[in-house]
Amino acid sequence: MNFKLIKQSKTKKTRLGNLKIKNINTQTPVFMPCATSGAVKGISAEELKCLGYNLILGNTYHLYLRPGEQLIKKLGGIQKFMNWSGGVLTDSGGYQVFSLGEYRNYETKAKEPLSKIVKNGVWFRSYLDGSKHLFTPEKVIDIQLALGSDIIMPLDYCPSADASYQEIEKAVDVTNTWFKRAWEHFQKKTEKLSKNKPALFAIIQGGAEPVLRKKSFEFLSQFPVDGWAVGGVANGGESKYKQKKAVESVVSLLPKDKPRYLMGVGEPEDILFATSLGIDMFDCVLPTRLGRHGVVWTTTNWKKFTKIDLRKSKYQNDRKSIMSGCQCPTCERGYTRAYISHLIRAKEMVGLRLASIHNLWLLKELTRQIQDKI
Repeated sequence: MNFKLIKQSKTKKTRLGNLKIKNINTQTPVFMPCATSGAVKGISAEELKCLGYNLILGNTYHLYLRPGEQLIKKLGGIQKFMNWSGGVLTDSGGYQVFSLGEYRNYETKAKEPLSKIVKNGVWFRSYLDGSKHLFTPEKVIDIQLALGSDIIMPLDYCPSADASYQEIEKAVDVTNTWFKRAWEHFQKKTEKLSKNKPALFAIIQGGAEPVLRKKSFEFLSQFPVDGWAVGGVANGGESKYKQKKAVESVVSLLPKDKPRYLMGVGEPEDILFATSLGIDMFDCVLPTRLGRHGVVWTTTNWKKFTKIDLRKSKYQNDRKSIMSGCQCPTCERGYTRAYISHLIRAKEMVGLRLASIHNLWLLKELTRQIQDKI
């Protein structure tokens, strides 16, 4: 992977860059659709390409549990498995492990934790069958190497949105310790790879605490990483204030010559704010999650965005397209709000696909406009 900073806005810190993975060039800022289990829900690889995407996100936790990284490796790696010609960044699965909650033991009827930090890493129970597994920093690297990921994320400790200062500090310390182990293991495993060596990012934790964000960065900065990720801002429940405070406290610390990735953020207004501070990369499940429930984004000025719920009765006779002037395949081909509303309420899969395609197009168009303004 190679990143080149092309230009920075004269009025803000917004950056225009080029991220090269193998022979694929991706302009930044970039939004990465989430292909959590090897597919962006309801959308084919060909459709993603038609929308202009060439970098997506997969999830180590889900792909490890099903179908398994060794099967994917046997079948040629994640790109061939998905029939995807673009790049793939894989999240470590740390967020999924730490956000699982409790497991009910149906033999004893007792509630047990679904995950727990131990000396070597973190053990967790599969959400599929309750089986017990252990993630170590080294194992998470091995899984992603087996998948054939282009950009690898290390195992990190993701505290909850309402975590105390002490828990957030623990998350920083654990993440730092795990990264040292992950880095050393990654170097050993890839030392013979001169061509197409995957990139390894570091993940900065610290919640909305500037002191802890700085502590996290200062430890991780001793390693010559390929990129920087800001974690712990979209764990579910964080206020917009906390999210913004976290980004503001860390972005000024980051080197200019490496890509900056804000994990789990995908609201259009949040992307606008974060790019104005110098963030380059984003991912989120929102475009297709909203689409599956008939909710779509609209805008008239590309500064403020509104969600409309097409399941509501007022859209049943609405002959307009989702958004005036929209050039997405859904709107350009004449599908109306009334028709999509009917499909969603009738639980027809094509309805959720049409809504999801619009949402994905809107985020792609938003990042294109940000690039053009620079």
